[in-house]
Amino acid sequence: MRRIKIPIEKAIGEKIPHDFTKISPEEGFKGAFFKRGHVITKEDIPLLKSIGKNYIYKLVLDKDDIHEDEFALTISPKLAGKNVEFDSVPSEGKITFKSKIDGLFKLDRKRVIKLNSISVTSFPTIHNNFPVKKGQRLAAFRIIPLVTKRSVLDRALSIADKPLIWVEEYKIKEAALVITGSEVYDGIVEDRFRPLIKRKLAHFGVELADYTIVRDDVREIKNAFLKFAKHEFVIVTGGSSVDPDDVTKIALKKAGIRFIREGNPIQPANNLTIGYFGDTTVCVVPAGALFYKASAFDIMLPRLLARDRITKREIAEYAIGGLCHFCKVCVYPFCSFGKV
Repeated sequence: MRRIKIPIEKAIGEKIPHDFTKISPEEGFKGAFFKRGHVITKEDIPLLKSIGKNYIYKLVLDKDDIHEDEFALTISPKLAGKNVEFDSVPSEGKITFKSKIDGLFKLDRKRVIKLNSISVTSFPTIHNNFPVKKGQRLAAFRIIPLVTKRSVLDRALSIADKPLIWVEEYKIKEAALVITGSEVYDGIVEDRFRPLIKRKLAHFGVELADYTIVRDDVREIKNAFLKFAKHEFVIVTGGSSVDPDDVTKIALKKAGIRFIREGNPIQPANNLTIGYFGDTTVCVVPAGALFYKASAFDIMLPRLLARDRITKREIAEYAIGGLCHFCKVCVYPFCSFGKV
């Protein structure tokens, strides 16, 4: 590649070789002020000077060179998987990826890191397993220099032999709730779980189809669950601490539920437990989830609704980042809590 330096006053009629960026905190603006390919006019000269462009550099590319725009346009369809859309035209050499649906963002961690290990590539993403809304930004791709070699593109394409990012739809559309606790059943304590669970499910478009309240009794809990086992998703609340009279998980085991592991390393809600009964997903939610805005339940819920099978190892990996900061103003999920 060769660059031919041309004073801006003599550049009238020349094409701008790449997007020229303007950054103005006072105006609240950062973006492409002049687009690549724009033909410079006499009226443009003072505007170009105002953003520090006293020269333009006309590019003469070699056969094995590739411009940032062409690189981004070539690789973007390879990076995007299902339910992901991306810009048809680069801006400042960058392609932005967005979600087509409300769903669970997924990525291939090893290959994202491998792609970013190429010294000229930049492919930042949001966190894996992040719940996203339709239209939400997921990632952005660009190369850092204006021009690189086509061999670099070939290397990047070999990494992107299948999509690196995609969005899983929420497959579960309805749920049932078993609330355990003799104090709640007897009316001594007001049930606060049902409105909380109903609200959190509704956020993901899930209907609470049925619920019941039962005493802390193995037989009653077991029978209540079996009655609701026809549902796609059953949430069982309370009765999952270390106290001997907290028999919820004992009852569910007797019903035939297979738990991945009992409890998890996330705080709050260490006693949250996930299991399966045939095609039915089961989540045992401890009372601690009532007190905190964000807990292990909020971290796991989007994955469960997407029917994303969670492994025992993955649960252990949540230990890193699984301690809530207990901020005075909670901004979850836009924080580090639960991000692995």
